[in-house]
Amino acid sequence: MAQVEMTVNGVAVSAEVADNATLSSYLREGLELTGTHVGCDTGQCGACTVHVNGRPVKSCNMFAVEAEGAEVTTIEGMANPDGSLSVLQQAFQDNHGLQCGFCTPGMVMSAAALLAENPKPTEAEIRAWLTGNICRCTGYHNIIRAILAASGQDAAAVAAE
Repeated sequence: MAQVEMTVNGVAVSAEVADNATLSSYLREGLELTGTHVGCDTGQCGACTVHVNGRPVKSCNMFAVEAEGAEVTTIEGMANPDGSLSVLQQAFQDNHGLQCGFCTPGMVMSAAALLAENPKPTEAEIRAWLTGNICRCTGYHNIIRAILAASGQDAAAVAAE
């Protein structure tokens, strides 16, 4: 067992965790932040993506103790302070960028990291960035439209470029 302290969604947290506890299990079971989904438990699907110190991380591939002292943001931390959806979350809703919703938290977290790094990505850049996230329902077209919309771009105009 190890003591771990970090800031999750702006709140300081501390707990004793098993040495082999993953960050995803700590978030889901220890903190009851169940928006972080675990699909494959191998880092293949991206459903468990969170931000650690501003960078996207597949939380099923990271031990909780590795996040000692880190700033962690989960999908629950993406909403606006008043609880309303962020621009990116709203764009996913408006553009039907989800179906079953299982991959959506990871997609949103990955997309947020992309937009922080590249505020006006092309469709090709979005597709390349999302290669670590698997969606079995949507075919990605509406996810890409949602990310383009969140970046202030018109999907039809970008596709024509």
